Amino acid sequence: MSVIIIGTLDTKGAEIGFARDVLNAKGVDVHLVDTGVMEDPDIEPDTTAAAVAEAGGSTLSELREQGDRGEAMEVMGDGAASIVSRLHEEGSLDGVLGLGGSGNTSIATAAMRALPYGVPKLMVSTMASGDVRPYVESRDIMMLYSVADIEGLNQLSRLVISNAALAMVGMVTNDPGVDVEDRPTIGITMFGVTTPCVKTARAYLEERGYETIVFHATGTGGQAMENLIKEGVIDGVLDVTTTEWADELVGGVLSAGPERLDAAAETGTPQVVSTGALDMVNFGAKDDVPETFRDRHLHVHNPQVTLMRTTADECAELGRIIGEKLNAATGPTALALPLGGVSLLDVEGEDFYDPEADHALFEALRTTLDDHVELIESEADINDEAFAETMAAKLDEYMRAAELAPASGDD
Repeated sequence: MSVIIIGTLDTKGAEIGFARDVLNAKGVDVHLVDTGVMEDPDIEPDTTAAAVAEAGGSTLSELREQGDRGEAMEVMGDGAASIVSRLHEEGSLDGVLGLGGSGNTSIATAAMRALPYGVPKLMVSTMASGDVRPYVESRDIMMLYSVADIEGLNQLSRLVISNAALAMVGMVTNDPGVDVEDRPTIGITMFGVTTPCVKTARAYLEERGYETIVFHATGTGGQAMENLIKEGVIDGVLDVTTTEWADELVGGVLSAGPERLDAAAETGTPQVVSTGALDMVNFGAKDDVPETFRDRHLHVHNPQVTLMRTTADECAELGRIIGEKLNAATGPTALALPLGGVSLLDVEGEDFYDPEADHALFEALRTTLDDHVELIESEADINDEAFAETMAAKLDEYMRAAELAPASGDD
């Protein structure tokens, strides 16, 4: 077993050497990748900083001459990503461990994000108790707060680094025993307010032999699904909950970015899409809602989450955007409209019930969609069992037509 340790050996040599020794003592080989730019390393690396800089499209001497820390971090991040990707392809990488402050956290996690899901990735960082989304994005990276700065070995740093190294030993030397079945896999998006729909659809699909992976539509959830579609892990998409586009358009905290809905379109992956939770934009605690939105229709979901109802104008724009995204699809695509409401809050008697806003959304979608996108309309709300099963049945139909359905599935 071999673990790659990524770190700035000119400033963190002793600490990284200690982590290497803990791993070696447990019979795990270590490959040191040096990402230090300004000085020579304190301990001998297996991959030099010069090699990392070259893999990132520059040279170590150029980075030193420029003295631009931001540029150096970007180059070394790109280089480290290229190197660990090659080592993984060669079969000489079983896990990646990083140690550092903000600089090496940026570099090491860039390398980790280049690796497939399932490869153990652990970052010991001074930044791990804050907002780690820029480092983790949608990958399976574990972040361990170093508590003290990674500067010198002491009773605290030895304990934290040892725990990290031993965790990596456990991950690379033990078979997790996860069964991997050769079944077509369906990606499904869900929010709390679309959970009944997803549970019904998921049961329908699993009864017919599909594997399902449900993604929480919190921004990174949508990004993760998009990545797995591109990587060929997901064979079909039941995109019940497209709410992340509301946050992207209006400025909420759970955006998945402007590329959301692109992967299935580009790869020709069969997809059935709906309008789940497009009635809401997400913010944190009520006191953290931006001043410009304080007079809007707000709903306190819990002490940490405040929802804002989308307006008719915003819904019309969302319809246009999503319609254009679906028009770009190269594979079988359907849009299912739940005319009775797009979430648990958007039904008669609930807080976000707004027929005018929903009408604007649905009409914009109808107007924008090209003929090759199949349009399914129902008077029911999104969480109605019949609506959920209609969506699932349509995706099953597409999968069978594309010969992607389970061989033992029901006809």
